Amino acid sequence: MQAAPLRATPRPLPSVTGALRAVEAVLMRGGQRTARRNAWTSVLEDRRRAKDRREAQYVLEAAATGHPQAT
Repeated sequence: MQAAPLRATPRPLPSVTGALRAVEAVLMRGGQRTARRNAWTSVLEDRRRAKDRREAQYVLEAAATGHPQAT
């Protein structure tokens, strides 16, 4: 009885994000991972708020000078 020939199928390479998460999982405990992700979420939220403040400032300045607001 002969064994069936093996087919070599290429495995997809992991994404950079996936590789970094794997390294993070090995190097850090669960609590540290959670804290790091929470910190990054806070950074993104702060950036969103800063963008909203800049847009509001632009609208207020345009209204104060009588210029029509650009859409």
